[in-house]
Amino acid sequence: MRFFNTAGPVLPEKHYHVPPLQRLDRGEVRSLIDQWKYFVLHAPRQTGKTSALLALADELNGGGAYRCVYVNAEQAVITGGSAFNVKAASLRVGDFAEAEVRALLGQHAAATGQRFAEGALRTVWELSAGQPWLVNALAQEACFEAPAGFDRSREITAEAIQAAREEIISRRETHLDQLTDKLEEERVRRVIGPVLSGGQGNPEMRPDDLQYVRDLGLVARDDPIRIANPIYREVIPRDLTWTIQASLTQDPAWYVDAEGELRLGDLLSEFQTFFREHSEHWLSRFQYREAGPQLLLQAFLQRVVNSGGRVEREYGLGRMRTDLLIVWPAGEAARLARRMVIECKVVRRSRDETIRDGLEQTRAYMDRCAAAEGHLVLFDRSAGAAWSDKVFRRTETTAGKPPVTVWGM
Repeated sequence: MRFFNTAGPVLPEKHYHVPPLQRLDRGEVRSLIDQWKYFVLHAPRQTGKTSALLALADELNGGGAYRCVYVNAEQAVITGGSAFNVKAASLRVGDFAEAEVRALLGQHAAATGQRFAEGALRTVWELSAGQPWLVNALAQEACFEAPAGFDRSREITAEAIQAAREEIISRRETHLDQLTDKLEEERVRRVIGPVLSGGQGNPEMRPDDLQYVRDLGLVARDDPIRIANPIYREVIPRDLTWTIQASLTQDPAWYVDAEGELRLGDLLSEFQTFFREHSEHWLSRFQYREAGPQLLLQAFLQRVVNSGGRVEREYGLGRMRTDLLIVWPAGEAARLARRMVIECKVVRRSRDETIRDGLEQTRAYMDRCAAAEGHLVLFDRSAGAAWSDKVFRRTETTAGKPPVTVWGM
């Protein structure tokens, strides 16, 4: 029996895998070796560097021209010069392509007869964006950890992959913990902060900051700057608000009616009161202050939605907003669930302009998500603005378009 690998290098006899050397430009690697040139192979943690090097060593030793020895110097302390100073090239192990993700999951289907539904294949790709550890972790959880996955006659569904996503996030797996530990670093904050807030960027951010965060795998390697995949997009705000979530006293049962429906309007009304009374205290405690209001709302929502729903988040540099989709309930009943949209915006020009743009964006997001309910939350951080002016609630209606409730804070 083989498994999906989430720890250590690939062992072909034990693990489903994408051939490690398939992910390198072998012609370039061999040319560098033949010219006796140093090169560096780099990639984020648990992407496949060790597997690639071990496979390269085996190939070289089998060719007769070289003798190759693999040495793990991870714990060594370098006190003098190193080969990194004279490297001829830096090579990168990339993420899986979509075809590689499908081929990897297909190995399990071929070995056990347990198929991944087309929706499940798409969901693994969409949630992971091909990040190797995430692909393997989602599949391992769905096929080998979740009780329903033990039945090999049972197809792996998109809902099963979503449940696996929530499980690996809530367990705070080592891979995810190590990644979010980096959020404490100032050079990481200079990049991630504006992304979380939807701002235009940080004038203090340097090019090497961005390169460092890309090398960590936190953000994608293309532009505009964005979080690398939806799972990291979910983990980052959860990690930044972990302490606040634990400190909130709201009982999730207060916002669920007798039929089990989430009363989102009541929840946002309670948050509006909470924000007015406590935001100054809480926002001063955030390291990521530029995204503080959005993070505080997400902390408030997460604790309640954890009782049976799911939050999906969209944010990024230059978007000038944060989009939140609440699916209630989640799990196997997700196809019958209510979908509710919350759009968060900071008032940057006039309130009327912000509302006008926000209504258009909220309705477009509702349409894309097939949401039945929409809310627009405005955070007015204008110096000297009175709470009596900032706090309001009204419903905006336009003929032929869905109503949207606007919340001022």
